[in-house]
Amino acid sequence: MSDDDVLFQATVRKFARDEIAPRARQMDESVELPADLLRQLFELGLMSIEIPEQYGGQGGTFFQAVLAVEEIAAVEPGAAVVVDVQNTLVINALLRWASEDQKQRFLPRLAQDTVGAYALSEAGAGSDAFALTTRAVEDGGDYLLTGRKLWISNALEAGLFLVFATVDPAAGYKGITCFLVERGTPGFAVGRKEDKLGIRSSSTCELVLDNCCVPKSNILGEIGKGYRIAIETLNEGRIAIGGQMVGLAKGALGHAVAYAKQRKQFGRQIADFQGVQFQLADMATHLEAAKLLVYNAVAVREQGRPFAAEAAMAKYFSSVVAEEVASMAVEILGGVGFTKDYPVEKLYRDAKIGRIYEGTSNMQRITIAKHLLG
Repeated sequence: MSDDDVLFQATVRKFARDEIAPRARQMDESVELPADLLRQLFELGLMSIEIPEQYGGQGGTFFQAVLAVEEIAAVEPGAAVVVDVQNTLVINALLRWASEDQKQRFLPRLAQDTVGAYALSEAGAGSDAFALTTRAVEDGGDYLLTGRKLWISNALEAGLFLVFATVDPAAGYKGITCFLVERGTPGFAVGRKEDKLGIRSSSTCELVLDNCCVPKSNILGEIGKGYRIAIETLNEGRIAIGGQMVGLAKGALGHAVAYAKQRKQFGRQIADFQGVQFQLADMATHLEAAKLLVYNAVAVREQGRPFAAEAAMAKYFSSVVAEEVASMAVEILGGVGFTKDYPVEKLYRDAKIGRIYEGTSNMQRITIAKHLLG
């Protein structure tokens, strides 16, 4: 880590602990991300980390985006989602694929106050993402989009959506195209909000498109190349999910260590008992391994080398570690760990999503196996 990275990480960590942590339980119970907190994320530049300064962003690095997700997730994994999707999916897609006109129109807004969302999944297109049925039909200088998207993170707050639709169902994945759809576009609506087990402060909603009229100037990349945009951005997003899971595990371990040092049984701190020490040692070791996998995936990506396998390994392993560490933290805290009065119960619920979204654990295994088998 460079000096800039260390300073950036420390700044985000302080903000997360001072401003987000005290509100984590309330955010979980109210099932929302407070508007004033979202505004602070923009003001601190955490919603525009990689956007070049010429477009109003911070001109930072992908590694810094992952660090931000990690530090926020250590106190509130749900709040980390809005930063993750904004930076590693939406902004990265625009930086790589948008025309200069699109960059000038959308990047300053994303840097200032507009949340982005990534709309790929459908009822019949989860792990098999390219089985999507949302249709885009050419109509003069526009395309009319019709279909439903499900499980879309940031949907409640977002003002810009990357919507994947097919212009030619017969062409399979080669017909998939990415459209930039603005909130308020006729024929576009945000539907039902999901009631989830964890990361409850992060909104997850369906999108309804009914002859949603999108100008051709809002096509991201090229017609029929949406699958490439999806694959490339999801590989980067998976590294950030790894960062989120590392942060979650780090937060859970911190609570477990603190409790073990102050809880007394049989006249001694439970941290003095070898059984508890072994548990903490295992948690710390697995966490360090997961963190190094995530940071290695970042390094491979930033060196310009293929990183799909490294991203899959980072996401797969870190999600396993996060769930295991959060579970062990609940056990170390004992009865109080099972109550909502202590934060490890929430972190345990939040951890489960790591094995599911942006590619399930089985899908990561498939990617890793394909890499091994050539």
